[in-house]
This record gives sequence, structure tokens and C-alpha cells, in this order.
Amino acid sequence: MFGIPGKQALTMTAAAASQISRLMAKQDSKGLRIGIKKGGCAGMEYTMDYVSEIDPLDEVVEQDGARVMIAPMAQMFLFGTEIDYETSLLESGFKFRNPNVVEACGCGESIKFAES
Repeated sequence: MFGIPGKQALTMTAAAASQISRLMAKQDSKGLRIGIKKGGCAGMEYTMDYVSEIDPLDEVVEQDGARVMIAPMAQMFLFGTEIDYETSLLESGFKFRNPNVVEACGCGESIKFAES
């Protein structure tokens, strides 16, 4: 929908693709749908949900056995994003490196985009 021909809407690191593939197999899903919703101290939050059916309006990104669908309303906010999966002593989880974000809260869970 908001893509550039020949360029994926988002990319995944090898760690993220591996984790998403594991989650897909464990949940017997067709992939993970990523979206944006209002919430958090900065105004917006990422969402991730297991998908049993692919919406024809979703932007589908496949890499190394991992499949991510971008919800239609989130496509313009997520274009150019890199998804990583990081593990540390205290936590592990997906990290979004999104060039469209202008502000994030201290915990990194809530984001803000430039106002048009």
C-alpha cells in the first residue's frame, strides 16, 4: 500500500526472523501481524498478534521462514522499520528500530510520530 517497488516495508534481523519462525511453529500460525494503537505515555504503542488468516490488505514480509503482516492502518508508520530480537540477563523481546519515530518513552514501549 505504501511500499516502494523492490523494497520491503520492513526488515528483520536474523535473530528476529528466527524467533518469529519459532513462534509461528509453536502457535501453528501463519505469522505475526504488527500494528500500532493509541496508548502509553508517548501516545502510541506497537501491537503483535498471531495470525490464522492473512488479510488481503496486509503488507506481507517474509524472510528466512518468518512471516510478518503489517496491518493496513500501520503501514505508513512502520515503513523502513527494522525488527530485532534481543536477549539480556533481565529481559528478552522484540525491538523496533523505526526511523519514523520522533519520541519514545524511557521504557521504549511507547512511541510518538511526527504530526502532519
